[in-house]
Amino acid sequence: MYTVAVTRDFIANHYLIGGDWGSENSPHAHHYVAEVRIESDTLNQHGYLVDIVEIEAALDDIVTYFRDSMLNDKPEFAGLNPSIEHFSRILVEKLMPEITPPGKGVLTVKLWENETCWAAYRQSFA
Repeated sequence: MYTVAVTRDFIANHYLIGGDWGSENSPHAHHYVAEVRIESDTLNQHGYLVDIVEIEAALDDIVTYFRDSMLNDKPEFAGLNPSIEHFSRILVEKLMPEITPPGKGVLTVKLWENETCWAAYRQSFA
């Protein structure tokens, strides 16, 4: 199984809803690190799983959209608690149509909220 990965860091703001999480219920910023990982046993005609430049361009566009924003105000989070679990899924859903991996495999986004805490979402592709 081949794996290719790209990371980007960015700052975004949010506040948690639907429960009592103390200071997390007030607007605050996180320095996120998004790690995109693509795995497959198939390479394209150039010997790439996915061209890293293609992954970087797609991830840069998505990160630019979320950077320095209030996640709660984004339509992707309508009715959702802006947790890193939901955020990692949203990033996968935005990335999947922008890249063209060959064969079958898995796209995973691991989203770090700080140096010790992360959540991830995986989606298969065919």
